Amino acid sequence: MTTQIPPEADWDKAPGLLEGAMDLELTAQDCDLRYWLQAVPQGTLRGRPDGHSPDLVVGQHMLQGPFFEAITKEYAFRAIAEEKATRVLSFLVANAPDIPSMEFYTTQLVDECRHSMVFRNHLLALGVPRERLAEAVEEFADPYHRTVIDPLERRCLEVMRDERDFIGGVVMMTIILEGALAPAAELSERKWRPIDPAAAEIDKGAGIDEIRHLTVGASIARQYLLEHPEDRDRVVAMIRRGMEMWEELPTHEMVYEREVHFQEGLRRYPELVGDYEVWPGRRLLDTTPEERQQTAEEWSDDMKAKRLHYMGLEEALG
Repeated sequence: MTTQIPPEADWDKAPGLLEGAMDLELTAQDCDLRYWLQAVPQGTLRGRPDGHSPDLVVGQHMLQGPFFEAITKEYAFRAIAEEKATRVLSFLVANAPDIPSMEFYTTQLVDECRHSMVFRNHLLALGVPRERLAEAVEEFADPYHRTVIDPLERRCLEVMRDERDFIGGVVMMTIILEGALAPAAELSERKWRPIDPAAAEIDKGAGIDEIRHLTVGASIARQYLLEHPEDRDRVVAMIRRGMEMWEELPTHEMVYEREVHFQEGLRRYPELVGDYEVWPGRRLLDTTPEERQQTAEEWSDDMKAKRLHYMGLEEALG
């Protein structure tokens, strides 16, 4: 009997990350462990143990030069970020108030661990020797793993481990962390598609997972606040504090540095891209680092506003 794959987890039918994360509604009851066992290993990841089709290979243009600089900095940072997310999510599993949320966050923990693996392992395909992979990840992500990831990790641990604040942890993951980073991942998939198709597929698979993480997290927070309106002010204050913290971190500089390397790659290898449009009506070759970064930030703002309105927390926007 053929397993029925839910459309949002189907490789060919799933919406894009932005569309799915802003428009779909999924709950922890919808996305329990049984759902994940059918939808992800047998659906999204079927035939893609490394996150992409096995017949996709890295081109010579990716093994050194500006595209190498751009993707190694990006994927090393994301590998560390996903590893840290895996570790802190263990506290959401431990603090989950019911079985559906425990099962859901168990599956998200596995998803984030897989993301870390595929980002890290793509560095091997780019020519990084396996015996120095861990060291290379630290080098490529320097200094931003210390100036961006470490402060976020400390804040997550305060909320999830020290305070054992389940709903605070849900909000941290859904709005402050994944909600802010997801649009950059959408841009990554789009811009690497004609240049490193294996990387684009890795991003696509991670994006399908993120749709589930963001929508279920938002539904958990929404239901909690409907049942506990007295906790609303505290949650709003937590979101505002998280967004203020995000603004203080050097994320803009980090992304801009990658985009400058990517731009040099476009200048050096225009034939790889041709007339490919990174979004409707806009050729990738005609974009600038500033435009790509600004677009991703606008996507992030739109997604955050849509999720907060859904959760009934629009006043957190200021």
